[in-house]
Amino acid sequence: MTPPPGWYRDPSAPHQERWWDGTAWTEHRRTPEATGYGPVAGHAQAPRPEQQAPRPHAPSPQGLPPQGPHPPGYQAHQAWSGRPDAVPPAGGGGSGAGGGRAKAVALTAAAAVLVAAVVAGVVALGGDDGGSAGAQASPATAGTTDPAPVSDPPSSSPGTPAPSADAPAVVEDQLNGVTFPLPDGWERPRHVAEDDVMMTTDGTYKCPADGSVCRHGLVVSRTVTAKAESAPEALAREDIEDAADDAYDRDLIGNKPFGGIESHEEVASGPVAVAGRAGYYVRWRVRTAEGPGGYVQSMVFPSTVGTESPILVRYVFDAGEDGPPMSDMDTITKGIRPVGDADTGGGVGSGIGPTD
Repeated sequence: MTPPPGWYRDPSAPHQERWWDGTAWTEHRRTPEATGYGPVAGHAQAPRPEQQAPRPHAPSPQGLPPQGPHPPGYQAHQAWSGRPDAVPPAGGGGSGAGGGRAKAVALTAAAAVLVAAVVAGVVALGGDDGGSAGAQASPATAGTTDPAPVSDPPSSSPGTPAPSADAPAVVEDQLNGVTFPLPDGWERPRHVAEDDVMMTTDGTYKCPADGSVCRHGLVVSRTVTAKAESAPEALAREDIEDAADDAYDRDLIGNKPFGGIESHEEVASGPVAVAGRAGYYVRWRVRTAEGPGGYVQSMVFPSTVGTESPILVRYVFDAGEDGPPMSDMDTITKGIRPVGDADTGGGVGSGIGPTD
């Protein structure tokens, strides 16, 4: 049996009373009366329809029970079970419970008188704060008519300008302290096993030899470690064969997505300025048993941060009409920058060494 409609202590605001319509809480609240507590059986006055706030989504009484003041006969120490029918009906209790109920009634009445005194004091102070008491809204009225507070959206820091929509997209290599431009037709790596891949071409295709997933282009950045040699030219020439094998011979699990490499030739090499540092690159044209093959380039230059350990950048571009344009290699190289520095650059044919 659910409690009858009436005014009960608001579970979310104990200093107010809230109307229970017999099945759910409404949005109508009021300050508790100074005398008595809970609805008097048969005399609970429902709020007028024009006063009662609409409740498009009436809260479930589950977890929101009518708390004190309670329906007549409700024991103050009884825990709410989450169901309105857990409230005992008005009337007697078991034998020996009279003393406990009397204490609960006395404590509840004292609390109601204290709350009424506090509310009366707040109303009185509000009336003295400039203007007549009639101009001040009571807490019950304010709780019923005022809209719920709305949090303002966070504003950006005045010292941090928003990025321009025209700003070029970049990919950051935090380990090596450089950024790479992201040309049209390229994207940040997705569903790629290697964690040193900086970018790939849009989309995938079925590898010609084994039907696995291939991409028409990718760019890798890694730090050269545990090498006795540190000269960029020597490191680039040492890496180019491994780069070709990784790209077009065997993959990470030993499969041959292009049927293996049949031949290769060096098509370009030489000094290159990268992020204001003197580097070196070697480029091979690779032909495979299946598919058009492609181009592989190894480029090494000193890092601009920390111990200036050499940075190795590998470019893998499929040949043929589906592969990315070879000009993207130089576009990416020229756009490599130290993190936070937009003034240094380079590229094949650029001046070698740091810029002033």
